[in-house]
Amino acid sequence: MRILFIGDIVGSVGRKALKTCLPKLKVKYNPKWIVANGENAAAGRGITSAITKEIFELGVHGITMGNHTWDQKEIFDFIDKEERMVRPANFPQGTPGRGFTILKGKDSELAIVNLQGRTFLPPLDCPFDKALEIVEQVKKRTKFVLVDFHAEATSEKIAMGWHLDGKVSAVVGTHTHVQTNDERILPQGTAFVTDVGMVGPRDGILGMERTAVLQKFKTQLPVRFVVDEGKWHFHAVCIDLDPSTGLGQRIQLIRMDEDGVLLE
Repeated sequence: MRILFIGDIVGSVGRKALKTCLPKLKVKYNPKWIVANGENAAAGRGITSAITKEIFELGVHGITMGNHTWDQKEIFDFIDKEERMVRPANFPQGTPGRGFTILKGKDSELAIVNLQGRTFLPPLDCPFDKALEIVEQVKKRTKFVLVDFHAEATSEKIAMGWHLDGKVSAVVGTHTHVQTNDERILPQGTAFVTDVGMVGPRDGILGMERTAVLQKFKTQLPVRFVVDEGKWHFHAVCIDLDPSTGLGQRIQLIRMDEDGVLLE
């Protein structure tokens, strides 16, 4: 059982990178499931129905979200209907959409769970309690469980890895857009990485046009951030799971850029 998880897709440059890289990665890794974080796919803020359709048509099976889930108003028109998309499960009860879903295949099913951290982000419900609640529910149906923990603090993401070690197949961090070099199989068998990285403009700052970001840091005055339009880079992880236990066997970083560099 092999999962390809793709980091935060940022704007049109990120979608171009996805369209360019995904066919090659399908051939190279032959993943059973492909999941991507899409919360920045529409100009860096949220996602639209058309972009959701575009991502699925490229071969992605499931989309996770994060703190920008609600930035495009039209999401309220389709998030309840789109069963392959999840938003953070620890949003308050009654929030539109779903915090987890189960992707159905010919001979297996994959549960994908989305959670959002609370350090330096809005104070949502406890992601640690919510994680255990959901895992207990989905494990009655499938042993393959992937958790996207969308969080700012590396410490909180690492804590979630240890919290769920042995209980889920993988915990992958998203949101901070910088791929971390700490991929590992935790002692009880959960594949973990603090942050998968991003898919989008390589020479911006976290995908944003760097002049405005620099101005913000230097002056502390209000500025408008826009997605950079430069060359892309692409970050993902390939995760191999034990078909008998659902636990991790290997997690491998994937890093590509528009100049043809491929690092593994």
